[in-house]
Amino acid sequence: MIVLLTDFGQSEYVGVMKGVIYKIACDTKIVDLCHDISPQNIIEASWILKNNYKYFPKGAAFCCVVDPGVGTQRKALAVKTEDFYFVAPDNGLLWETLKPQRIIEIRQIPVPPDASRTFHGRDVFAKAAVNIDLGNFNDVGERIKEIEKLELYKNQREGIVVRIDRFGNIVTNLPKQDKDTYSLQIAGSKYVMNYCLDYDSANEGELFLIEGSCNTLEISLKNGNAGDKLNVNVGEKITIS
Repeated sequence: MIVLLTDFGQSEYVGVMKGVIYKIACDTKIVDLCHDISPQNIIEASWILKNNYKYFPKGAAFCCVVDPGVGTQRKALAVKTEDFYFVAPDNGLLWETLKPQRIIEIRQIPVPPDASRTFHGRDVFAKAAVNIDLGNFNDVGERIKEIEKLELYKNQREGIVVRIDRFGNIVTNLPKQDKDTYSLQIAGSKYVMNYCLDYDSANEGELFLIEGSCNTLEISLKNGNAGDKLNVNVGEKITIS
């Protein structure tokens, strides 16, 4: 099974990657984890992968292409852990996902001379993923030891916005506390918000906090878009206390 994670949206790029995979192995199973990562947003991709890889069967190969450094000297990686495989650019995207796992081996995928300088998803990562899925991990490249690290910042009750989903919920990496009301500081503004167990418990038009599916606090707007209302971005620091 190959699991795709990209910032390609509803474009032809996803379809072409699948075409490359099927051309090599037409019986491959492909699952789309997410393609609406904000363009070039490595933090968001890291968060989604870190929180969702464990729901897939052992042996799945994750092909992750959020790659603002495409065409540069950044490395292309293939990583084997105890239970999964990952291919991705060496830009920190994999680090939070790999931290809790036992890494068996890391290999550097060579970039062919004729590869597009703008589309390694097609010419490098899709081909590596399908060959790994076919059982050829040892053939994808030479062994290396070090990869780029990207820590998702958290210091006590100060963290960051890690995602703004399609509903406008502002996802943070901060866990909830046993409180009914929280003080927030983000983007130079301060707020006091109620904590609600579910969306229906909030008042119409109210900004409130809720525990999301990743077991962290999210800012929501009842029947509205909190991301638009607060005008914040992924990566911004936030304090919730």
